[in-house]
This record gives sequence, C-alpha cells and structure tokens, in this order.
Amino acid sequence: MQIIINPNKSSWSEVLKRPTQTVGDIETKVIDIFNEVRLNGDEAIAKYTQQFDGIALESNVVTSQEIEKAVATVSDKLKEAIKAAKHNIEVFHSAQKTTRIAVETTKGVACWQEKRPIQKVGLYIPGGTAPLFSTVLMLAVPAQIAGCQDIVLCSPPNKAGELAPEILFAAQLCGVTKIVKVGGIQAIAGLTFGTQLIPQVYKIFGPGNQYVTVAKQLATKYGVAIDMPAGPSELLVVADAKANPAYIASDLLSQAEHGTDSQVLLVSTSKTLINEVSEEVEKQLEVLPRKAIAEKAIANSKLIYVENDALALELINEYGPEHFIICSQNEDFYVNNIANAGSVFIGDYTPESAGDYASGTNHTLPTNGFSKAYSGVNLDSFSKSMTFQKISKEGILNIGETIELMAEAEGLQAHKNAVSIRLKDLK
Repeated sequence: MQIIINPNKSSWSEVLKRPTQTVGDIETKVIDIFNEVRLNGDEAIAKYTQQFDGIALESNVVTSQEIEKAVATVSDKLKEAIKAAKHNIEVFHSAQKTTRIAVETTKGVACWQEKRPIQKVGLYIPGGTAPLFSTVLMLAVPAQIAGCQDIVLCSPPNKAGELAPEILFAAQLCGVTKIVKVGGIQAIAGLTFGTQLIPQVYKIFGPGNQYVTVAKQLATKYGVAIDMPAGPSELLVVADAKANPAYIASDLLSQAEHGTDSQVLLVSTSKTLINEVSEEVEKQLEVLPRKAIAEKAIANSKLIYVENDALALELINEYGPEHFIICSQNEDFYVNNIANAGSVFIGDYTPESAGDYASGTNHTLPTNGFSKAYSGVNLDSFSKSMTFQKISKEGILNIGETIELMAEAEGLQAHKNAVSIRLKDLK
C-alpha cells in the first residue's frame, strides 16, 4: 500500500482518485449491447451469456425443481445463519415504515401523503468470483416489506449453467417472484426493455462491476429508475494511535478481497499506526484464499497521514466513502460531523462485514463519491410518495383568489378559469 504523508489540499483529488475506468471508456460497449437486446431480445441475451459467461443455456429461467434441488444442498447451519440475518434486516427495515401524513393547510383544504410500493422491481445479484447471496437479503427483504408486486432477480450463471444454491435459497426465502440466469450488461438491458423471458421492470437495484454500473445509468435514459450508481466496493478507516492495527488490517482486506478494482484507505493521525497497519496487511494477506484479488486491490489503496482530526474529516468528506469505519478516541467528532458516507461503523468491535451480512443495515450503498448525494438502499427505495388533496367549497373560497392571481401573473388563463368557474357558482 502506498503511504502518503500530509498531502497538500491541492493534490487531494489526485490522491483520492478511484482505480476505475471513466464512463467514456466503456459506454460504447454498453450502448451496443443495449441496442442489440432491444432489437433481438432473448436471442441477444443468449449470445452475450455465452460470450461473457461461457455457457449456452436451453432456458435461463430458474425452475421450481432447480430451486428445490439447490435448497436441499445448503447446510442446515447456513440456512439458520441466513434466516438470522434475514430477521435482523427485516427488523431494521420494518422500523422504517412511515404512516400517512395528513394536514389541513387552509380551512377546507386537506392534503396528505401516502407511500405506495413500486410494482415491478429488478434485483441484480453479482456472481463472478463471489456469488453474493447476502445481497439477495438486502434487496428482496425490503422489497417484500414495501409490498412490491413483481420481484425479478437476475444473476450470472456459473460454467455449469447454474446459480449458487445459497442465492436460490435466499431468493425463495424472501419472496422473489422470478429468477433469471443472466448477468452483466445484458441483464440490465433485459430488465430495461423486457424480453419474452425477462419481465420489464420500473426500477433496478443492486451492485455490480463498472459495466453494470454504466448499464444501470444508461437504463435511466429509457425511463427505468435505479437505486444508485453502485460500482466497485470501497472502504475508508480513520484511526488514531490507540487503534488496533490488526483489526484495521482485517477490515481493509475484507473489502480488498471483493475485486481487483476495489479500493481501501486508511486515514490516520499516527505515523506509527500507519506502519503497523502496513505490516499487518502484508501478514494477513498471505493466508487469504483470495490473495491474488486482494493483492491487486491493495496496490490501488493508500495509507494517508494527516496532522489532526479536522484535516482528516475534511479529506474524508471530500472522498465520500461507501463504507466508513471510525477507530478513534475522538469518536463523537467524526460521528457528529461526517457528511458524506454510505454507511458508518463505529468502534473496535464493529467490523464492516457485520453490515455486509447480519447487523440489519443495508449493504447496497453508493460508491465512487456518490455518497455526497445518494442514500444507500432502504425501505423508501422500494416505494413512491404520493400526495393527495381534497378541497371543500369553503376551501376553494379560501384559496381561490390566491390561485387566480398567481395564474394570471404567469399568463396561464386556463389555470385561472378552472378556479373562476367554480367560484362563480359558489358566490
């Protein structure tokens, strides 16, 4: 890992640069695949599944028999662990429910707001080197709580043309209505346009690589909403001299093993700690089964020394990390003043992996600095706020002139007339 001492503010943008390609580098390929899926549907899906996943499928829709077979192969112990995690996620997301908000803004003018579920949602579950069945819980549980009608799950098949049994177990546990073996750009395109086998949806959720992220952004041009631009995983730890270097190294590596384009950072007010963490990372890296992947991510990662907590916080807010871990005696300062982070983990005994799996918070979070403007997935992500109003005779008499004056000032006579015609009947 690169050690950087007291970087000048003018160099922060370069120091904090993510190891990702720009949208322009990969957008052409994404657009080409989208156009082909729009024109050729499932034929294009099959073509790109064979090209990118190395498998030709007779059908990419998962059958009930496949689900039963897969569920039988998952150990009882793991099933219980998944159920325990699901329970905690349900508890946290159920607590986010809001009731109808109703007010009378003026006598006789009743306004209220209610939540309605998004009827059709698509969940993208990464496969590749690590099939993320935990993401099924993070997306399907709040979708089910919100009351989404159609929950379509897409995930890339392995070389045998199958999905991980754990993904199928979690999907049937959480009320997913259709499971399709398709990944990458072609999955997002299928959910965007719809094919004979892949239903068109109103909103697409889920993390993915850079290609999936750009594909989701392209989907918005065709009227499909997305949760956020969620790309390669990232983590930033802030720590002082009293922090535990072994714990910090384990947290950094837990994100580095996600993929070669992941990034992890340590920001510290202690040079000694930085050196200790660097040594600990090398030591722990040696025994990781995914060493080759983590090693490449670590090469993109940095250990940054700054002189005080105020500078550290400013730099962290400029970066806007997906995951932010606080291991500092000045804990409250960071908790109270962090402005840009997807999810915050506080103290020595709160590893980021707790949020990835079982504490209850959602692990689908904004990356690449998007935490400056986006929230992580939550219950509201799966619903829309609809407003209602009902105006009585007394109400239209009370606000009618206000509407007339404003409409006339904007030069919209028909708007004024819609009120005037009613007022005339009431006077």
